Amino acid sequence: MPRIRQADVDEVKARTNIADIVGERVALKSAGVGSMKGLCPFHDEKSPSFHVRPQVGFYHCFGCGESGDVYTFLREMDHVSFTEAVEKLAGRIGYTLHYEDGGPAPETSGRARLFAANAAAGEYFRSQLVSPEAEAARRFLGERGFDAGAAAHFGVGYAPKGWDHLLNALRAKGFTREELTTAGLVSTNQRGGVYDRFRGRVMWPIRDVTGQTVGFGARKLYDDDQGPKYLNTPETPIYKKSQVLYGLDLAKRDISRGDPRRVVVVEGYTDVMACHLAGVTTAIATCGTAFGSEHVTVLRRVMGDSSASGEVVFTFDGDAAGQKAAIRAFTDAKSFNAQTFVAVAPDGLDPCDLRLQRGDGAVRTLVDHKVPMFEFVIDRAVSRFDLGTVEGRVGALRSAAPIVAEIRDRLLRPGYERVLARRLGMDPTEVHGEVERVARQGAAEQRRPEARADASDGQSAPAIRVSLATLPRGTDTAIERDALTGILQYGHRVEPDLLHRALSLPFRTPALEAVRVAVEAVDRSKIGWSVAAVEMVREPYRSLAAELITRDFPAVSEERAVVSVNDLCRRIVLRAIDAEKNELLGAVQRVAPASEEGRAVRMRLRDLDIDRRQLLDEA
Repeated sequence: MPRIRQADVDEVKARTNIADIVGERVALKSAGVGSMKGLCPFHDEKSPSFHVRPQVGFYHCFGCGESGDVYTFLREMDHVSFTEAVEKLAGRIGYTLHYEDGGPAPETSGRARLFAANAAAGEYFRSQLVSPEAEAARRFLGERGFDAGAAAHFGVGYAPKGWDHLLNALRAKGFTREELTTAGLVSTNQRGGVYDRFRGRVMWPIRDVTGQTVGFGARKLYDDDQGPKYLNTPETPIYKKSQVLYGLDLAKRDISRGDPRRVVVVEGYTDVMACHLAGVTTAIATCGTAFGSEHVTVLRRVMGDSSASGEVVFTFDGDAAGQKAAIRAFTDAKSFNAQTFVAVAPDGLDPCDLRLQRGDGAVRTLVDHKVPMFEFVIDRAVSRFDLGTVEGRVGALRSAAPIVAEIRDRLLRPGYERVLARRLGMDPTEVHGEVERVARQGAAEQRRPEARADASDGQSAPAIRVSLATLPRGTDTAIERDALTGILQYGHRVEPDLLHRALSLPFRTPALEAVRVAVEAVDRSKIGWSVAAVEMVREPYRSLAAELITRDFPAVSEERAVVSVNDLCRRIVLRAIDAEKNELLGAVQRVAPASEEGRAVRMRLRDLDIDRRQLLDEA
């Protein structure tokens, strides 16, 4: 396969703001001059340790150690090849790539072809919604309050009856049977033949957080359809139902801009549409599966919920099934830092029916009249017991105490203890005692030796990761650390001669010396040299270099940062001058003043004094 010319690779990266790419998946906020941070997309965390430096085009997580440039990010997040990552970004900015030896652009393969197939299928389904056959689909949407504009906004379409309409349409566009099968758009029969998976159904495109179509949800329309009421795309290399939330691509902007940041979790595609059209534009839904831990992870990254200021509101039907769904959601909702709530519509109406019967305002009121998740779950636990008897009250306490014990907020827990005591008609002291007993028992379980990994299980110890935290303390280390930080982030604005002199001097901290060697060796005339320098650092010091290029540089503005970096470089040079001067002053005592060696020492001391004064004058 022809390779993309390196000049194009560099140009696409230079034209791409890494913060825009990362920001589609992670809520980023300012973290000082030239730095942004958010929750790491590569590991689960509750306090942001993922830093992005747009100016140098680099990211690093101070928690798990993942780091790289915009191509690395796309490769890790989307599981694409390097070539596919470059092509994706080039297409995004409208840049024409050139390939070595003048070869043509290679056929896009792998995941990119699956995205393309789903996008083409979405266009086909939308075009079919206006066909005569789609009258049933248009009627279905209209009866639920959705006009043509609403259908277009959400990309709703129609899959015609028949066995090969989509198959033929996409084959004509160059997609192979294998690609369409892998994408989940066609199915295979026992004889090896393929046919359209979706037939005679209303179609909703399911998009990932970046807006790329990864699959479809389909609702049957006809009585002779023997399939399930809702049929989704099967698991594919790009569609994992446990990681996808319908409507998140439309909701993410309003989620990240809200005050507080609020997410409304509903149960279906039409509920998401109804909420958005009613003004609740942060509504999302799962796709054919229960809300789970991986959904929590996706949402937390978008919300950036590093504090308890965010809100997640679950809406459920008022029937028994809806209440069971709420209890299931509670298990994973505890993973949020955000506050969690439950909203149950009157008469058991879902948001779509509520909008139809009572209007947009009723949907907004439903969300505004939410109740805390803990309160909802406690009420459900208590409702199973006869509180008119002592046995019933004790049973209810034993059922609800573990729920209260799981409340992490030490200010909230006493309040819910009092709520439970009033609900049961019991002495608050009794309730508090039972909650504390359960909490202690849970803590003891976590401390049990068998609950921890056995250090002597024969597994090899993980490699030591050199990081900022492992550096020795001292003035020399601090100067070298801050100097390298500034050089990697603002080296392009340091006086060239001064930068060259500072980098040519050995550092006294071995780990930082390893980074300096790479920075000195890299071609600093090229765009993106600082990222290239980090990649050149030998192990086990590369992670340290990644931390240096992304850590906060202590300055109130970029201009002050540049001044500070120049000053740090001077201090590195002055330190070397002073060290050499001290050595020469000792040598003066050992050589004859009139000797050739004595004269040479005195001349060198004079040159050092001149050099020192000049550096100080420049400062």
